[in-house]
Amino acid sequence: MKTKANKKDSIKVITLGCSKNTVDSEQLMCQIKAANYSVNSDSNNDDSNIIIINTCGFIQDSKQESIDTILSYVNAKKTGKIDKLYVTGCLSERYKKELIKEIPEVDEYFGVHDYKSLLNTLNIDYKKELSGLRLLTTPNHYAYLKISEGCDRTCSFCSIPLIRGNHISKSIEELVKEAVFLAKKGVKELLIIAQDTTYYGIDIYKKQRLSELLQKLSEIKGIEWIKLHYAYPANFPKDVIELIAENSKFCNYLDIPFQHINDRILKSMRRSHSKKDILELINLVRTKINDLALRTTFIVGYPGETDKEFSELYDFIKETKFERLGVFKYSHEEGTPAYKLKDNISNKIKNERYNAIMELQRDISYNNNLLFVNKEIKVLIDRKENEYWIGRSIHDSPEIDNEVIINSKKNINLTGKFFTVKITNVENYDLFGTII
Repeated sequence: MKTKANKKDSIKVITLGCSKNTVDSEQLMCQIKAANYSVNSDSNNDDSNIIIINTCGFIQDSKQESIDTILSYVNAKKTGKIDKLYVTGCLSERYKKELIKEIPEVDEYFGVHDYKSLLNTLNIDYKKELSGLRLLTTPNHYAYLKISEGCDRTCSFCSIPLIRGNHISKSIEELVKEAVFLAKKGVKELLIIAQDTTYYGIDIYKKQRLSELLQKLSEIKGIEWIKLHYAYPANFPKDVIELIAENSKFCNYLDIPFQHINDRILKSMRRSHSKKDILELINLVRTKINDLALRTTFIVGYPGETDKEFSELYDFIKETKFERLGVFKYSHEEGTPAYKLKDNISNKIKNERYNAIMELQRDISYNNNLLFVNKEIKVLIDRKENEYWIGRSIHDSPEIDNEVIINSKKNINLTGKFFTVKITNVENYDLFGTII
């Protein structure tokens, strides 16, 4: 496959959506590079003649972003700026037939499990020995470790099982091998992800084995920070709480998506926990893990959510004061159980409820940040912007959480290094400090 200019093919992989997609793209890029292709993920690189878009199809906003991105490269193809355009990932898994009909200019569409077919289209043979190996698109000092694929939960609002299928855990041995590979590449921070990390091991080991996996990961030389994400609240493994509390490799950070607090809404959402369960789990993790940053997510505007039920959620957030919090406006997704319900909350009300929660959380975050003024904290530096170095504390994950902004005159590259930083000032979601 050669370009019109008879140049060697160069491939750019564009990743949209969540960190799980990031891992998929990195594994794909590793296979491409092993076949001696030039491959990159740089959005500013316009030299590539082959484009692969790894799409997201989770909710309406992400679907629209994926479609807009596809169309922009369709235009690039029409004007001769690129030669080939391929689309893969969640959107094309879910809507392949519709996309072929509506956007036929794309050379070929692939689903989430079609990477071998995509590679074959590029005249690349899949190399089994590269399984689990990746070409990092994150800074070299941190990486996402996806411990399983798919989900067995039946949450009414979620399209993930439709797209990704049933829960499939990777073996402990595979994951340790992958983490060792990452550590040798310079990774110091592992961000543990899956559709549901709590469920890890049940399918292949017939019991929860998350704690055992995490313990083995913590023993890997070079790994200094580990953060756990997307932990389903029901049947939360108590031994994981103990491990985080006792093992210094684990950051005092937990990402547990609760989605709502009202019992009627939780039942309609098909969540396997109640308000009482949520309150007990929050009390447990905050009691056991000192200085914990608890991250969660909620959905507003779920079908039938009354003003009273929203007020219950608002008051719960106000009282609980989550250190980190995200909010989604309910998206009515075909094929999900909730699609049978009437999407009777207007966009106006959804936006009002979303904004109310975000304004509340902004103030909570600011007050939490004030507690760190004049204190010294450990910071991992991610990048430099102008004259400032940007880093994160043990309480923050990349892109979604707070950042620490440092004005340093050091004439050396600080990226990927740990420093003790004294916090001198704060804003709603940022801390400012100087290196000690």
